[in-house]
This record gives sequence, C-alpha cells and structure tokens, in this order.
Amino acid sequence: MGENTEITPFRVDVPQADLDDLQSRLARVRWADELPEDQVTTGQPSGPVQPGWEYGVPVSFVRDLVARWRETYDWRAWEAKINGFPQFTTEIDGQLIHFVHVRSPEPGATPLILTHGWPNTFVEYLDLIGPLTDPRAHGGDPSDAFHVVIPSLPGFGFSGHTREKGWGAARTADAWHELMRRLGYERYGAHGNDAGAIVSPEIGRRHAEAVIGVHVNQIFSFPSGDPAEFEGLTPEDMQYLQFLQGFVEHAIHDRAQQAQPQTLAHALADSPSGQLAWIGQLLGGVPDPDVVLTNATIYWLTNTAASSARFYYENAHEEKATEPTTFPIGLASFAFDFRPLRRFAERDHRNIVHWSEFDRGSHWSAHDAPDLLVGDIRDFYRKLG
Repeated sequence: MGENTEITPFRVDVPQADLDDLQSRLARVRWADELPEDQVTTGQPSGPVQPGWEYGVPVSFVRDLVARWRETYDWRAWEAKINGFPQFTTEIDGQLIHFVHVRSPEPGATPLILTHGWPNTFVEYLDLIGPLTDPRAHGGDPSDAFHVVIPSLPGFGFSGHTREKGWGAARTADAWHELMRRLGYERYGAHGNDAGAIVSPEIGRRHAEAVIGVHVNQIFSFPSGDPAEFEGLTPEDMQYLQFLQGFVEHAIHDRAQQAQPQTLAHALADSPSGQLAWIGQLLGGVPDPDVVLTNATIYWLTNTAASSARFYYENAHEEKATEPTTFPIGLASFAFDFRPLRRFAERDHRNIVHWSEFDRGSHWSAHDAPDLLVGDIRDFYRKLG
C-alpha cells in the first residue's frame, strides 16, 4: 500500500487526566543540589553565559517557573489560542507531520514555510501569523502578504515520535517540500531560526526549482581551520570569533543530544521540572514566562524529549553537502545572538542577497523583536519580487 497523503484537520484536546498528572508531579518535585550563592560567580563571566548560570540552569529559575506552572499558568487558555489557528496532520515519508496553515486574504500572497528551533515548537511563530498573512490589517502593505505554513519538526510536539532513523535536516527538508506540494504551492519561500535555520537552506539546496528564496536568523558558517581564512580579520572580528567559540563550548544541549540523545531522555520523560530546566537553558531569556511554560507543557504532554533530541543526533551523522548554495538567501541577525562573519558565510552561500544586523532582539527574535523579524522577512522577499 502507498502512503496515505490525506490532510486531516487537527485540534489540541488534552485529557484532563494528563493535566492532573502533571500537577501531581509538580507538587512533588525533589530539587537538585547546587553550590551556595556566594560560591557562584556574580560578575559578568567570559562567553555568552549570564551571571549565576556558569554551572547551568540554577534552582531558583526552575523553582519560580514551577510555582507559576502550578499556580497561575493556564494551559486551557493556550490550548484555545492554538486551536484558534487552522491545524492539520498528514503523513509524509512514514512520519506524522502536524502543521498550522493560514491562507492570506490577499490573492497574490507568497507561500511561506516557517521552521522553528529547539527547544521551541511551532508556538514560536503564532504571533507572527497575523502580520504575515494580513499586513493590511496590521498597518502594512498588502503586497507583502504571505500564505503561512508552520510545521512541527518530526519528533517534536504534535508531530509525535519519530519511528525510523534518519530524520535529520535533509530528510526534513524533503518532507517540507512535499508538504508544500500537497498544499498546492509550486513556488514558495522558507524561513527558519535555530534548527529551522539548518533545515530551511537544505530546502533551497535540494529543491531550488521550487524555492523563491530562504530567509534565516543564523548562517552556520564557521572557520575551517585553514590559517589563511583569518588573514585580514579585524580585532573586532577576532573578538567575535572568541564569543562564537564560547557559545559553542557552552551549548551542552548540542553536544549531549548529538552524542547520546536517549540517555538524558529517561530523566526528561519522568520529570516535568527536569524537562523545564533542560529547555530553560535556551528559552530562559524569552520575555513571557508563559511561552516557556507552554513549550515545556507541549514537550511533556507529547513525551517528545527523546524524539526531538534525536534530531541533533541524526543531523550530526547524516552526510553533508559540501558544494556552496546558489539560491537567494538572506540573513536577519539579532543583537543577542551569534552572528556569522560574512567571509565565512559567502564561502558556503554564493548568493547572499540580503544581510541585516539589528541592535536588539535575541536568538528568539519572534518573541522579543517580532516587528523587526516580520519587517525583515518582508524586505527580503520584496527584493526577490
């Protein structure tokens, strides 16, 4: 039998028993030990680590959010917000894929697929849907409108668990192309952040005939080790490379999930406070704590800590293309995120047509600088006409 290509409407409807179980577990947290406060650095450390977090996510951060999770956080309100958008599921390459699909009221809108990162979910882009699909209603130019598709990465949230090896960036990119084809979009754009900034360029590389252009928040182009690559770099460039090295060294989630994603997952599947702490290392700076809790709740309710972590393993072990890309690509780089040096980016991408650097916003710009992100997506695709 062939694959079932049917697109099925979907609504989030969590059984109350699951929420009651979550509350019960949160009421019985056994807190981790940590060093006394006066033993932890209080000044600004070197590298991209905030004071007090040198050893990792502190107990105080987790305690405060667990208290909010138990006492004031309203999953049902978030469930209703999520269900306010049209959601669907479909099977692609043997994997269930959950996605949001909102068509613009503007007939000439550009189809756009947005890919979230880890430890975020499709929730990353919910607040961008209105401005992107209906700019006329949000003070924008109707010619900048997009039909928006926001899938949940395979193994993440409502896409459920992956059941086969190999769901890295390349296979996901092929699935996204098939999803857009099923929705009737022969030509489309792509945007991605974090893991999405790895997947989205792969769509352009593998399906250039269909991709108008790719907009990302990061370009993952690093020095190759050839000393000649460092010739002519300014002191500011070298200082930035040191910052980038510090970012990579402190990315414990990256190394752990690439190496043995299953090992840590046993703890995360059994402890919602542990799940919260694990994603808090990257989401901790998001301005709205309920966004952090919503993502934690989705990972917990769907039990996708292990399958989402496998994305890192699969992506690290899949064969990488080495030829530079040639499709149009644009970068929106935000102040409190790592920024590639252009010489390395141009080595890997031969058709960089847009490069923006902003003085505010972070790795999660959809949450803390949505106006800049939406504006830059519009600017990029306007250039491509």
